[in-house]
Amino acid sequence: MKSEHPPWHFPTIAARAGWHRKQLDVVTTTAPIVQSVTYLHPMQDLDAIFGGEQDGFVYTRYGNPTVAALEEAVALMEGGEAGVGFATGMAAVHAALLGVGLKSGDVVVCSQDVYGATYSLLGTLFARLGVKVVFVEIADLTNVAATITRERPKIVWIETISNPLLRVADIPSVALAAHAVGAALMVDSTFTPPYLCRPLEHGADLVIHSATKYLGGHGDAMGGLVIGTRARCEEVRTVAKLAGGTLGPFDAWLILRGLKTLTLRVQRQCENALALAQWLLTHPRVAKVIYPGLPSHPHHTLAKTLLREGLFGAMVAFELKNGTREQVMQFMDRLQLCLPATTLGDIYTEVLYPPMSSHRWLSPEERQKIGIGDGFIRVSVGIEAIEDITADFAQALASA
Repeated sequence: MKSEHPPWHFPTIAARAGWHRKQLDVVTTTAPIVQSVTYLHPMQDLDAIFGGEQDGFVYTRYGNPTVAALEEAVALMEGGEAGVGFATGMAAVHAALLGVGLKSGDVVVCSQDVYGATYSLLGTLFARLGVKVVFVEIADLTNVAATITRERPKIVWIETISNPLLRVADIPSVALAAHAVGAALMVDSTFTPPYLCRPLEHGADLVIHSATKYLGGHGDAMGGLVIGTRARCEEVRTVAKLAGGTLGPFDAWLILRGLKTLTLRVQRQCENALALAQWLLTHPRVAKVIYPGLPSHPHHTLAKTLLREGLFGAMVAFELKNGTREQVMQFMDRLQLCLPATTLGDIYTEVLYPPMSSHRWLSPEERQKIGIGDGFIRVSVGIEAIEDITADFAQALASA
């Protein structure tokens, strides 16, 4: 997107980016919802658009003005050249993997505590197609580098902050190791929207978001995005055209609307998350609190170098002391303000039980191996008053 203004700071980009097209008879302050499957052009122009010689829209699976506005806005926020929108975050993950030409015989080195659906997509569907997947403990940089050197993967896949164990990846170090063997580094940055971290600046080749989460932020739209160079995104867009998974204009419009308040929401959520983590540390029913903003977190220093100063994300995890599945269920049933929900990043505080949801398809042994025990709880902290959040946790923990 060509800039016609002085360099903007991030809050201004978030509030104003995403609509600059001059294709309407009226000038609008927000992108319209272009709810059309196809678009009409003179035949000569249509031929040029299909041939890539001219910009334009011909069919919504190929591109849509509202979706394009979102793609351009998030690309600008991430510091990328282009973006591609998808119907879900997992559609974006799938297309990103295929977009670099992943095929039978190739190797993917992946952090072992990634989102459960990503773990299963790689470990089952891609493994069945002949892709070798090697899972590593991303915090063990010596082993990560050695594995990458030995396996010479096509792709290295990490999360900025892992789901749900909140481990922080050293993106510059992993990028160095990946690029040394010609691998593409893909970073799922769903937990760290671009106000907190821009992985492309640290060496990532592609950034993936579940836009359902912080980018949309209100629990009313589903989508995914892949951001990177224009050339890489064209490869990913080819997958989108052929395999589908297209983001609809109405969801794109809702997510684009959510971007406008991203800075304000995330700032408040991070402040609340730190306060909640500090409060949980003092509770007698809590055995362990995991939050990158706590000095006790093993990656606290790294988080300070990668994330915006003073902000450490809005995700908190903790374990009940000698917690069982039944105790966790009872705790979540007792919540009155906070929501037991299988999502994150919304303005509401949402509580999830990974063994039941995001990591359900892993065996108990696999979950235990990566550090998810029966008493493990993940919290996406919202924008409510922190006093109300902690009061709700206090009564639910006492009841459980």
